[in-house]
Amino acid sequence: MRSVGMRTRVVVGAMMLAGGIAGSADALSFTVTDLGTLGGTFSRGYGINDNGIVTGVSQIPLNGVQRAFTSDGTPGGMVDLGRLPSGGSHSFGYDINNLGQVTGYSYVFGGSYHAIRSNGTPGGMVDLGTLGGSYSTGFGINNSGWVTGDSLIAGNSAYHAFLSNGTPGGMVDLGTLGGSTSHGYAINDGGWVTGYSNNRSGAHHAFLSNGTPNSMVDLGTLGGTSIGFDINNDRWVTGYSAVGVTGRNHAFLSNGTPNSMQDLGTLGGLQSFGYGINDNKWLVGSSNTANGALAAFLYTDTSTVMLNLNELIGLNSGWNLESAEAINNRGQITGYGTYNGQTHAFLLTLDAAVVPVPAPAVLGLLGMGLVSALGRRKKTVQV
Repeated sequence: MRSVGMRTRVVVGAMMLAGGIAGSADALSFTVTDLGTLGGTFSRGYGINDNGIVTGVSQIPLNGVQRAFTSDGTPGGMVDLGRLPSGGSHSFGYDINNLGQVTGYSYVFGGSYHAIRSNGTPGGMVDLGTLGGSYSTGFGINNSGWVTGDSLIAGNSAYHAFLSNGTPGGMVDLGTLGGSTSHGYAINDGGWVTGYSNNRSGAHHAFLSNGTPNSMVDLGTLGGTSIGFDINNDRWVTGYSAVGVTGRNHAFLSNGTPNSMQDLGTLGGLQSFGYGINDNKWLVGSSNTANGALAAFLYTDTSTVMLNLNELIGLNSGWNLESAEAINNRGQITGYGTYNGQTHAFLLTLDAAVVPVPAPAVLGLLGMGLVSALGRRKKTVQV
């Protein structure tokens, strides 16, 4: 039986700025919805499209098996997307576009896993193959159905970022920044990809690629290493970078050009991580607080500091929101946190008074059905 949970609504009050996505950041408030599970003990939300449909992974009541899901954003609305017919039991969903197509991965015979594109219905997965190696994962998908991710190359010697047209055998190796490895994490509607790659010295740096082989541009760092996790349709990138020689990571915002990273700070703790960005330059992620705990954050286009999302849903919600993974152009956010002692996927919806009003350029894209479904999940960083 599917665990469904409850819905909490807290209205704090809000104000609008004409033509912008939001008013005073201090006045924002959200409704939080527990998306439940597929019958197991946990779920995590990793991607959300502009229709509010969420994808992620949840345990099912079968020996700890984990499955990709879609959810319509209501309690009990999860659908098990199944797995590749020629494989093992597990599958994962990492991103979803406005057509409801999902990318992620599914296990195949022999214990390896392959990147998939699903039509969003049970059993609708297509195996995207690999770059010649045993493993691949799809992390990002745009509204044309193009997928980026990473794959082991022939000989299983290294992972390389790929771009796929969403059909079997359609992968293209995007190359590296001069080193041996690269990983693609997000793609926008123009086909621009971000992720990270080792450079010639072996350090991993965030990159921007136009989707053709060997076109990666090094976005630089905040002093250490860096990883690009998401990109919007104006090529703004978020992710995280080590600050100086401390090794402590901070979320960043980059305009997609080299050495343009802005350090977004933290929620008072040592580290923060940027995971999602929408076309209005609203960012979400996870940060340590002053007491060391992890908390989901929001950083808006008018913010000067991170906002702790736990403080925007009311003190008695019963939730500890740990990580915000993706945000759509309506300001809806998915991720995961602790609720009733279990890790569950959540959906945050802006209260009616502060629903975003996209900029004219974004409205035009909406009219053409071209606004990208952004969002990532927390990727497993392969070094």
